[in-house]
Amino acid sequence: MFSTTVSFSEWIREVCERQPEAARLLAEPEQEQRRRGYYHTLREILQQPASWVRTADQVSSLGGELRPSIAGIRNLFLTGSGSSEYAGHCVRLALQNHLQVNTLAIGGGVLLTNGGQVLPPDRPALLVSLARSGDSPESAGAISLLLEAEPDLRHLVITCNSTGKLATNYRNDPRVRVVALEDGTNDRSLVMTSSFTNLVIAAQSLGYLDDVDTYKARCRKSSKIVGELLASSFEKLAQVSSCEFNRAAFLGTGAQFGAARESALKMLEMTAGRVSVLAETYLGLRHGPMSYVDAETLVVCFLSSDLTVRAYEYDLIRELRQKNLGKMKIIVGENIPAELVCDQDVALECPGLADIGDDGAPLVDVVVAQLLAFFRCLREGLRPDSPSEGGIINRVVQSFTLHFPAHKKKRQQ
Repeated sequence: MFSTTVSFSEWIREVCERQPEAARLLAEPEQEQRRRGYYHTLREILQQPASWVRTADQVSSLGGELRPSIAGIRNLFLTGSGSSEYAGHCVRLALQNHLQVNTLAIGGGVLLTNGGQVLPPDRPALLVSLARSGDSPESAGAISLLLEAEPDLRHLVITCNSTGKLATNYRNDPRVRVVALEDGTNDRSLVMTSSFTNLVIAAQSLGYLDDVDTYKARCRKSSKIVGELLASSFEKLAQVSSCEFNRAAFLGTGAQFGAARESALKMLEMTAGRVSVLAETYLGLRHGPMSYVDAETLVVCFLSSDLTVRAYEYDLIRELRQKNLGKMKIIVGENIPAELVCDQDVALECPGLADIGDDGAPLVDVVVAQLLAFFRCLREGLRPDSPSEGGIINRVVQSFTLHFPAHKKKRQQ
């Protein structure tokens, strides 16, 4: 049983004792793991339960610094690019409900191209920029643009890289608060795994500035759920990834749709596009995207803990079965009805998931997808640490020309 008090080496030993595939991969000499290109990614996936507890401890101590950023705001905007944008989608609803302010998740590229005109006008407002490296061109570019065009907009940067441009360029700017997470969250692999989930953990804290004990307890609960998932299902997910499928569809509702989008991106990145992907809501699938699901499609279903939402999700899963769509399903949730699971399907029971609710579920969902993508990457003969053949994509998006308007104009209030 995973414990937040054990060391990382003890935790790895426990996983290896319970999961032969983990033991086989980690028993290889470090040089061989690096040659095969999975040294960083595997550890970054496995370190997540423990890293979340450390991140929660770090950010929960910053309440005094962060309260002025939140105080009196009428709008909260979460921004990032790629996985960092999806992290915002995973926490948007929870922050909106906790803080009782309109909350929007928006891509950094949209802010760069359209500026403040895409943001609801009520001020004061806070823009939270989420980033692993903080070095992608649009990250700093968007803040620079908005600092001039939207002087009444407050800024908070949450990054995994204390030496990145987002952290260093604005560290001494009184209009921007910077929170740099510990270096261990700054994934060295091309794809974001623990960086993504730690950005989610850190952003969640904004809803609990006045209830730190509840926040930390929820983070510990999430950590234990995923720790047990890794120790019990590592082998099972390796087996699923070895099946013949050339498409994958990820389904989620609400915050879990954010997890579905991140999950699809992980499979796409780590297979260098060899597995095509779709992320959709359960109800949205019926409106055309169901045509994507063929006989060779893996369907990954992230179940809500809300009974009403679940009723809709169950109906869609049954419809897929009735129409004989999909090669197999992976169903992730707690108390999964046996009648939903066909012979070829895999049910991943996550005891305690209902306790953290749909706000916390994305952390569990994306770890399942990370492992699926990791194993599929190996099966395709690719290197998880750098799966992009020919350097088509990189760990940090390469520099590109930023085109700022000749006359930046402040929004009329």
